[in-house]
Amino acid sequence: MAKAPQKIVLAGSRDIPFDRLSLSQSNVRRVKAGVSIGELAEDIVRRTLLQSLNVRPILDSEGAETGQFEVPAGGRRFRALELLVKQKRLAKNAPIPCVVKAANDDVLAEEDSYAENTFREPLHPLDQFTGMQAMVDKGEGVESIAAHFLVTPAVVNQRLRLAKVSPRCAKSMPRTA
Repeated sequence: MAKAPQKIVLAGSRDIPFDRLSLSQSNVRRVKAGVSIGELAEDIVRRTLLQSLNVRPILDSEGAETGQFEVPAGGRRFRALELLVKQKRLAKNAPIPCVVKAANDDVLAEEDSYAENTFREPLHPLDQFTGMQAMVDKGEGVESIAAHFLVTPAVVNQRLRLAKVSPRCAKSMPRTA
């Protein structure tokens, strides 16, 4: 008899006040690369937080939850929010969307941190081109798009030219999603 596939239960999510969160030593990202924390903070101001933080409860010496949470995955987003709190642009007790894992989860916090950065996939170039074209079609200016995505207007114009590729060519490009 065939065995039924195992059902999974996703970790629950909830809003946790920022002042109850702290960066975990289990976060594996140590090298600064790419978009700066300040740029990420400005993007959060513009768009809001697009991806929740991954947190685990902090336990006391008896193993009871303290009401505080550590952030093993989402450290850059945490630092950007921290900067906004320091700038008094975000309340220190603002509710932050978090995916809450058990403190004693079978999967290590370091593994969650590593996986969050490993399974991320950048947009296919054709998706970048068509995305920028859709923004222009809806009235967004080239200068504005460039500013929001930290590129020059020349880069946006180049991508817009590429967006005009024949639809037949575009359909033949491999898709991942």
